[in-house]
Amino acid sequence: MDIFDLLDGLLVSLSYLAVCFVLFLIGKFVYQLFHPKVKVGHELVEKDNLAFAFAHTGYFVGLIFAIGAAIIGDSDEVLHIILIDIFIYGLISILLLNISIILNDKIILRHFSIKKEIIEEGNVGTGIVEGANAISTGLIIMGAIAGDGGDHLTGLAFWVCGQFLIVVTSWVYNLITPYDIHEHIEKNNVAVGIGYAGAIIAIGNLIRNGLMHDFVDYLTSAETVAVEVGFGLLFLPVARFATDKILLPGRNLTDEIVNQEHPNIGAAVIEAFAYIGGSVLICWSVG
Repeated sequence: MDIFDLLDGLLVSLSYLAVCFVLFLIGKFVYQLFHPKVKVGHELVEKDNLAFAFAHTGYFVGLIFAIGAAIIGDSDEVLHIILIDIFIYGLISILLLNISIILNDKIILRHFSIKKEIIEEGNVGTGIVEGANAISTGLIIMGAIAGDGGDHLTGLAFWVCGQFLIVVTSWVYNLITPYDIHEHIEKNNVAVGIGYAGAIIAIGNLIRNGLMHDFVDYLTSAETVAVEVGFGLLFLPVARFATDKILLPGRNLTDEIVNQEHPNIGAAVIEAFAYIGGSVLICWSVG
């Protein structure tokens, strides 16, 4: 490789970074459009609102995944065409991410007001779940956009499928826990929020992995996602049992999280790790 190849590669990399930086700024602006009554600087600096910090940071992590989807993969097009494609897919990803957050707030945590809990009450558990929703959605958008062989329509269809599966995950997780997760999250039980967040991110990662395969047809993609998410949903109770019996020997996970005056946040972190770690192992195992 000569100096001209190195300079060409550097130019391409800097061009990608420049477009991503612009998209990141647009994503920040779009978030404010979707939340016009939220004063970001006031919440983060003046109020020191930790709940909002978790939710907002989760949005930016999801935004990175969503934007990153636009630059993954090879292309034989000339640089300016590639940059235009990245910008278009990036804008679509930003829009889908913000719509997803609104939908998830209205469906997954529909039992109470997200804005009230995070902005007015400073409910950290709710903020963590809100951030996890954004991260999971960003992973899903990455899978929906990044796979070769599809187009805007397939990406949109996969995004809809991913959102539905996140709702299913929420329902399944509530079934395998001996307590009502919404009730305890509303009570600002940070430990419950962390465990729930781990499950949401884990399933989002599995959906991402299933969607990132090259698109052949809808049936093949649906079968791939169904297998990986099916493994993930079956793994949730297994991971919870392993956390209870192996990672926390001599302790009961439910007692640690909800039956104490001060919920054990450390135990919840281990539970979340078991879900996310398990999803990574499943992705590696199924390819």
